Amino acid sequence: MKNIITAFCLTLTLSACNTTDNQANTTQVTNTSTQPQKHLPKNIIMVVGDGMGPAYTTAYRYYNDDPNTPAIEETVFDRHLLGMSNTYPARVSGYVTDSAASATALSTGVKSYNGAIGLDVNKQPVQTVLEWAKLQGKKTGVVVTSQVNHATPASYLAHNESRRNYNAIADSYIDDGIKADVILGGGWEYFIREDRNLVDEFSAKGFHYIDNYSALATLPEKKPVLGLFADIGLPWSLDDTDKNRLSTMTKAAIKQLENPQGYFMLVEASQVDWAGHSNDVAAAMSEMDDLSQTMLYLENYVENNPDTLVILTADHSTGGFTIAANGVYEWNPEILRSMKHSPSSIAKQLAKNDITATEASDLFNFTLTDQELIKLQQSKYNASEQTAAYYSASKEQQKSMSKPRISAALYESVKQIIDARTNTGWTSYGHTAVDVPVFALGQHSEMFGGNIDNTDIANKIFTLLGKPAQ
Repeated sequence: MKNIITAFCLTLTLSACNTTDNQANTTQVTNTSTQPQKHLPKNIIMVVGDGMGPAYTTAYRYYNDDPNTPAIEETVFDRHLLGMSNTYPARVSGYVTDSAASATALSTGVKSYNGAIGLDVNKQPVQTVLEWAKLQGKKTGVVVTSQVNHATPASYLAHNESRRNYNAIADSYIDDGIKADVILGGGWEYFIREDRNLVDEFSAKGFHYIDNYSALATLPEKKPVLGLFADIGLPWSLDDTDKNRLSTMTKAAIKQLENPQGYFMLVEASQVDWAGHSNDVAAAMSEMDDLSQTMLYLENYVENNPDTLVILTADHSTGGFTIAANGVYEWNPEILRSMKHSPSSIAKQLAKNDITATEASDLFNFTLTDQELIKLQQSKYNASEQTAAYYSASKEQQKSMSKPRISAALYESVKQIIDARTNTGWTSYGHTAVDVPVFALGQHSEMFGGNIDNTDIANKIFTLLGKPAQ
């Protein structure tokens, strides 16, 4: 009851203190404030664990557990769990959302169709919380492990009828006015093209450009930053030069964004979703660990900056991930804790040379059984035979054949070995419609408790950014 009264009183206070009437469906509004208001959070950090349904945070608890203690240790996620959120899109797209529709709901407070980037179901632009924050005089930032023009960041920065229009979305980051002071993630392919070099254009607008993580430590003060660190998305956390790259980027972005008026920042652990799509539990737990390290940093940051609000949720769950499978009542994450390479990387290495017990065990960082080794060798042999058949066929025959990839076949076998060892299950390569957890900490975090809709998260953020109710 106390939480409900607090949220209600805050809404009444905001309605009384704000007199500018702004329409929700337009991004052309006047800057109404240049000084932070005492009853509002100075800084708001929206964190999205893409694809991170409840099984992922639960599995991370067991993955993170110290097996030498009788207790199962609490995680940063456990400490700040407040409720659950619905994820369904607009009715036209049914019950199962994609990342674009869900990010649009999280950023605008409006349900839309699958594929929509910052548009309503009638394909009309809808103002985002980031755009509103910018217009209130706050600095803004986007930090992701995908390409920076992927569905989630795009839904905070752009308006486009299709998430697949990657070049057009990237172009809009300049053409529709620069809306973020810090942009960090992947995306060389879309920003450095034959027809247009957006990096040069950002530089001409005063941005400091970097293309390696080490440069994050020496950013010039008070200067906007564009950092692109990969061709498309960043490498898997397990394979990256900085396994905690989300945390590293977040720390650097906050340092760059801090100012007397405050800031709004989107942080996305993008590749939890990619691991779910691939049914890759090893990659998923490593991405969750990167997110956990980021949240631990933000937890400490809020303690020292109590005028900051952090919200974490997922846009949906991916893969139908289950913690136990095949009717067996156990889940064994031990081998996941010791892995040094992603299954994808292991598969690529195995595709290059003869598969021996020594090499394979070194790559997995645990000793393979004879059956597991034979499985890998057989997978490579079958894929090699299919490859030979494909290239010996005529061009006409090839049209009806799938082009085989040895590394892809090995990737499936590597994941199957890990799933069998851990007893992990999957029901899909796509999204599911389950509700997702909501976590929050800091000023007015109590507003995000209970069973809420994903649009409620955006609408509450709008309220906390001083936008009058419509």
